[in-house]
Amino acid sequence: MTDSTAVSEGTEAGAPRPPLKVVRVSVPERSVRHDLRAVKIVLHRELIRFWRDKLRMVSGLIQPVLWLLVMGTGLSNLMTSGGGSGPGGEVDLKTFIFPGVCAMSVMFTAMFSAGSIVWDREFGFLREMLVAPVSRSAIVVGKCFGGALVATLQGAVIVLLAGLAGVPYDPVLLLELLGLMFVGAFALTGFGVMMAARIKSMQSFFGLMQMAMMPMMFLSGALYPLNGLPTWLTVLTRFNPLTYAVDPLRQAVFSHLDVSPALERTFNPGVSWGDWIVPVWLEVVIVFAMGVGLMGVAILEFRRAD
Repeated sequence: MTDSTAVSEGTEAGAPRPPLKVVRVSVPERSVRHDLRAVKIVLHRELIRFWRDKLRMVSGLIQPVLWLLVMGTGLSNLMTSGGGSGPGGEVDLKTFIFPGVCAMSVMFTAMFSAGSIVWDREFGFLREMLVAPVSRSAIVVGKCFGGALVATLQGAVIVLLAGLAGVPYDPVLLLELLGLMFVGAFALTGFGVMMAARIKSMQSFFGLMQMAMMPMMFLSGALYPLNGLPTWLTVLTRFNPLTYAVDPLRQAVFSHLDVSPALERTFNPGVSWGDWIVPVWLEVVIVFAMGVGLMGVAILEFRRAD
């Protein structure tokens, strides 16, 4: 009789079986520390994806540079061809639209960063993140801040072209622009994440984003002054969130330029509610509060997501 047969007969005869080894898997409890680590991981992933996608980096610069160099130069030549008459004769319009171009660069990059959520959903990676032992709010926070940081880095390249638009390379001004761009990018990424939380396909997302971005861009005052507009257009610009992101950028640029009071009133009138000029600090608070609110809605959407 072989050993294996003896073992078999012993088992059949009711001999006690050797105890099975149980492998215990412990899942760490959710805590603020784990959620902060999740935020860091999601943010780091956004930076890695941005750095490795060189085509995305280059394509994100083409449209803003075209607006700045082509349209800005064309409008400047048009104003100059009038013999210098009127307030526009003393201003390079590339300088005027430079803050708007910075805002547009941030807007497009932030929206596309938010769109990667739809891409992750299509390939199943989003489900893996949602079942991880971390709060879903940490995923949304990491996504919003990661997208905002990526958009600011993209916009920083446009800031480096400030000299081509006649904007001085003042360190204080450059830091102001980067800080304001980050706040605007945070709000725009929150808007994009909120929209992407329920959208199932990339085609639907980009169609919806295109429908939202174009009106926001043209109603923000990025390409024209906000004074002297028809009443209906004035109302639309005041209800456009991007208006309160563009105006602080323009205020920062014009505060470092030597222009006459007449030119200041024409090309940098600020945002007014009736006869009251909205201060820059309040505009920044509005944009940041809007970003926090949109991020909160996105968190609620993700908590109900499958």
